[in-house]
Amino acid sequence: MVTVRNATEEDLPAMLEIYNEIILNTLAVWHEQAHTLAMRKEWFALKKEQGFPVLVAESQGVILGFATIATFRPWSGFRFTVENSVYVRPENRGQGVAKLLLPALIDAAKQLNIHAIVAGIEATNDISIALHEKFGFIEVAHFKEVGFKFGRWMDLKFMQLTL
Repeated sequence: MVTVRNATEEDLPAMLEIYNEIILNTLAVWHEQAHTLAMRKEWFALKKEQGFPVLVAESQGVILGFATIATFRPWSGFRFTVENSVYVRPENRGQGVAKLLLPALIDAAKQLNIHAIVAGIEATNDISIALHEKFGFIEVAHFKEVGFKFGRWMDLKFMQLTL
């Protein structure tokens, strides 16, 4: 059984492992260098300071994935809009983990009186696009060749859910 709960600092090593695998092997995150545990601790402290949730999906003591929201843009006029992130361990992708995390994240955003959630998705990531569509996100922008990773240019789609 998979449960979704608030992350704790003890979850950070598992979350770091998931995030670094995504950095090193996928186009879902456009960093090119693995992160350190110190970087994840700083990130987690900032989430807590900003009041943003960090959720984990766990089964039998194993973190299968995590999700969070972040400031969309740093200017005050964007204070009711956030950007979401959902990441799943490679061996658990396609097993419905993200389908548990995303609605819990949407509920948490509603509790914070967020008005809109934006998802920035690499344009060929059909699985992530379909996941977001399942929960009511619609495509609102398609930026051509704005990212570069693994020796190629990437397009970025923005999807939005108005709460």
